[in-house]
Amino acid sequence: WAGTPCSGTPASLCCRRRAAAAAAAWPMAKTNPPGSVAVTCNVCFEEYPLGSVSAMDCGHCFCNDCWTEYFAAAVSDGSKQMRCMEVKCTAICDEAVVRRLLHGKHPGAAARLDRRLLEAYVEARDAVRWCPSAPHCGRAIRVDGGGGGEERYAEVSCPCGAAFCFRCGGGAHSPCPCPMWDKWGAMRGGGEVDNLKWIVANTKSCPKCSKPIEKNGGCNHVTCTCGQHLCYACGAATGTLYMHICNRYKEEGGGGGVKVEMTAGGRQRLRFMHYYERFEIHTESYKEEQGKLGPAIDALARRLEADATLPWSGTRDARWPSAAHRRLLRCRQVLPRSYVLAYYMFGGGAATRREREEAAAQNRFEDLQGQLEHHVEVLSRTLAAAARPADAAEVVKAKRDADNLARVVEGLCAGMYRCVQDELLPLLVEPMNIAAYHPDGPAMAKEFPPATSVTGGAPPATRH
Repeated sequence: WAGTPCSGTPASLCCRRRAAAAAAAWPMAKTNPPGSVAVTCNVCFEEYPLGSVSAMDCGHCFCNDCWTEYFAAAVSDGSKQMRCMEVKCTAICDEAVVRRLLHGKHPGAAARLDRRLLEAYVEARDAVRWCPSAPHCGRAIRVDGGGGGEERYAEVSCPCGAAFCFRCGGGAHSPCPCPMWDKWGAMRGGGEVDNLKWIVANTKSCPKCSKPIEKNGGCNHVTCTCGQHLCYACGAATGTLYMHICNRYKEEGGGGGVKVEMTAGGRQRLRFMHYYERFEIHTESYKEEQGKLGPAIDALARRLEADATLPWSGTRDARWPSAAHRRLLRCRQVLPRSYVLAYYMFGGGAATRREREEAAAQNRFEDLQGQLEHHVEVLSRTLAAAARPADAAEVVKAKRDADNLARVVEGLCAGMYRCVQDELLPLLVEPMNIAAYHPDGPAMAKEFPPATSVTGGAPPATRH
């Protein structure tokens, strides 16, 4: 129209009309009008073929180079959502387009954006949690059910090998509830365990005020700061003249001699050491049975497969040693955690509603715990003996014993879980829960997809 005469219309008015018509035609050019072969970008004012521009759902269209640099700058500023470049447009850009453009020219920025989107998704949903491994493996795990019910207490195993409680993020700890396990970890990590061990070995408890007393001289007749005189050898109260003899060993309650009453502080320290020592003993046994017995069991399985002289009755089936070994390790993990539960549940300050029912439930729990402990030790010895070279008759007997013991310990372990969940925890004033019992331990989980859309809906579920 630039060469068309004004047809008598005043030049200034005609030009203004034509300018207005051109301005009205400009937005049509950048929204890919039908039949157009080139689009002018409203940022760099260059013309591009249709394949070199991208339009968002809001209808605004710019060249791919301008979009890409805009997205890269937004990622550098810490943005998670990309808004349209058009002035005053609040629309969110299509995430697939954002990723496609960034991956082509700025792969580092694309990776940072993917990570931020995944972090935002994990933080916003109860059903997803980061693996707590150290050093961090970078994986996220999702559970079934949305994370709002019993699945919150599930124990899962990350592909990196770390097993953890989905609710608290700590190491797998059932049948001990999360609050009790947290207290135990804080006490061990804070050095309190070493302090208590030192106090038990190097101090006596004052029979009057229960404060720990450390002897600072050679004489065993010591005086507490509260003024109480006592014998440092046995901890009994004495007079100022120290007319005290305690060379004979007397059981508490036995006839004759001097009966020494244990103070409250002394009883608490000894009670702690009772549970702590058993926790450590079973923890160390697990490491030995995993690190040393495990390879021997694998060697036994290979030997059974290769030995053609063994009778055919399932003996040469290489699965039975490994299956029994897995049951051994599973129960060996449960035992130390059961002592943490017992430490806090029975006389450790946990508030309960009904003391009489608590005593009955405690008896049942400790019976199951004692039986499990006994049969686990027998199974450990049986597998250790089976791993050594033996004749066919010994292998047959070892298989029978190992199979029977594996079933027994599995039943006892499941029974102890039921006792905790159905009888002990309902007695607590503070509601607590534990993960359900699984014979093979925490279920293996899959890695949560790190490069899926999280703004336009939930990504494909990763189940355990």
